[in-house]
Amino acid sequence: MSLPTNVGVYGGGRMGAGIAHAFLSAGASVTVIEADDTAVSAAEERIGANLAKAAERGALAESVDQVRSRLTVAPDPVALAGCGLVVEAVPEVVELKTRVLTRIEEFASEAVLATNTSSLSVDQLATGLARPERFLGLHFFNPVPASELVEIVVGAKTAADLVTEAQGWVAALSKTAITVTDSPGFASSRLGVAIALEAMRMLEDGVASAEDIDTAMTLGYKHPMGPLRTTDVVGLDVRLAIAEHLSREVGARFEPPAILREKIAAGHLGRKTGQGFYTW
Repeated sequence: MSLPTNVGVYGGGRMGAGIAHAFLSAGASVTVIEADDTAVSAAEERIGANLAKAAERGALAESVDQVRSRLTVAPDPVALAGCGLVVEAVPEVVELKTRVLTRIEEFASEAVLATNTSSLSVDQLATGLARPERFLGLHFFNPVPASELVEIVVGAKTAADLVTEAQGWVAALSKTAITVTDSPGFASSRLGVAIALEAMRMLEDGVASAEDIDTAMTLGYKHPMGPLRTTDVVGLDVRLAIAEHLSREVGARFEPPAILREKIAAGHLGRKTGQGFYTW
């Protein structure tokens, strides 16, 4: 199944830029919405840099200029008119996502809406939408261009034909889809966070160093990256938010360990600040 000709992405941060990159590389025209002119410039620079790196690796079928000619970055969501799909990629805050999704629906009334949430309830995010049957989760993974997985999250009101359509889109992006029902943490975040939190507890208890805990998973279980290094890449603050959500929804086994809160309080958020469980 082919992709929509025009795809919107609301939010041009690390994830939004990566999602835009994936659709651009697959031949779609992409419109990214950002908050203001400063954020627009930053998003353009971020996406351009990602495309240039992809070209250096031989991962683009076209020149960077050809791909960029299909990119629009704007501060006004009116630019989303005519999009067949719009992916919301703003921070993991229910109120913010709900407000953004309602706004997207206002300007792109015919589009399929998707959220890139990694753990929030799709059904909860759909409560303010006029067409919840045309809404689902498309959980991309960081870094999006290199990641092979997209988690399709099906809400209670998501139309069955939309799920099939979304599976085709993921295949058109040369990625693999897994399909899960709306539940706390879905499949990927729930498993990933469970392993990461236990790794943190082991580090806290002095069982082994961060390097050795990670090596146990990379060499022993063939994970491409250990849980503590992955946490640094994702962001300790992001992991904390997901863990707190899962703790409320699933139970105390997801209660964040003290070491995670302490590092965040010290400003050690992982790779983006230069310090987390590792020094970057």
